[in-house]
Amino acid sequence: MPQFPFRLLRPLAVTAALFIAHAAQADDFGRVTLTEENDSIYFNDDQAYTQGFEFNYLGPDVAAESGWAAPFDGFANIGLFDTGAEVSRRYQIIFGQSIFTPEDTSVENPDPDDRPYAGWTYGGVSWVQDTDRRRLDNLELLIGIVGPAAQARPAQNDWHQFIGVDDAEGWDHQIHNEPGLMLSYERKYRFIQPLVGGFAIDAIPEAGVTLGNVMTYGEIGTMLRFGRNLEADYGPNRIRPSLSGTSYFNADYLEDPFGFYVYVGTQGRAVAQNIFLDGNTFRDSRSVDKEIFVGDITGGVALFWSNSIKLDAGFTYRTQEFEGQDDAAKFANINLTVGF
Repeated sequence: MPQFPFRLLRPLAVTAALFIAHAAQADDFGRVTLTEENDSIYFNDDQAYTQGFEFNYLGPDVAAESGWAAPFDGFANIGLFDTGAEVSRRYQIIFGQSIFTPEDTSVENPDPDDRPYAGWTYGGVSWVQDTDRRRLDNLELLIGIVGPAAQARPAQNDWHQFIGVDDAEGWDHQIHNEPGLMLSYERKYRFIQPLVGGFAIDAIPEAGVTLGNVMTYGEIGTMLRFGRNLEADYGPNRIRPSLSGTSYFNADYLEDPFGFYVYVGTQGRAVAQNIFLDGNTFRDSRSVDKEIFVGDITGGVALFWSNSIKLDAGFTYRTQEFEGQDDAAKFANINLTVGF
């Protein structure tokens, strides 16, 4: 069932406030997005990737003459970011927690052939640049902790007790504490075709790579969308690994206040490392033999009004991630964004 670790948001709120004080304009303070992914939103289930929660603060446009623009210029000099006639540069501050469990959570000693219990709590920053409304580059650094210190066990079982659901009993066998790091770079392109009445369709292919002891993988994917005001973003925010994945939004690119889109997409990943399946890096722990190739199919809808509010809802089907997995993972996501 869903778990909501809201008590963990205070450090990120302080960080976001400091960033606002230095980087925001008086009338442009950015956006906050809360993302919830869970296999119990549509299904009465707790297994595999069972819960994810993420807090994102998306800052305002960075002025070209500001010192905050220097990292973007540096990334452009080494070919990661591009230059164009119209450039929107944003910082994104991230905090989140992901929880993974085996299929049977009622036993104290889980099946060794099923995926181990694991939690991952993290914070980070990303540099996001939209170039000419046709290309989005995202460089993201996440640092956190895997294991008991991630507090996944109390996050899950405290919520279960609150809603009257049985505890997950096998947390004593979760993977051990280990500092975690993921460095990701993604590039997305937009191919858009206007239609009548302000409607349009677009295709957003993407490619990227993630490196780190938590996950290492390469990815390719494509999202198709139909709706209004599509140029304001490149799809809904999602928790890594996933199709799309930034909270980027630019209200200056809206033709009118109301926008919406329906979307469907797919992503394939070649996975070299997944600590939640491979187990700890430097010590023995529970583990299973992972599948090298994993695919997602996702779809949903997004509604937004100007810079003020945005609501996304979607569903993801994820192929088997390890040998012997009984069924594909299925989970839903709900995002709420508030601009201020």
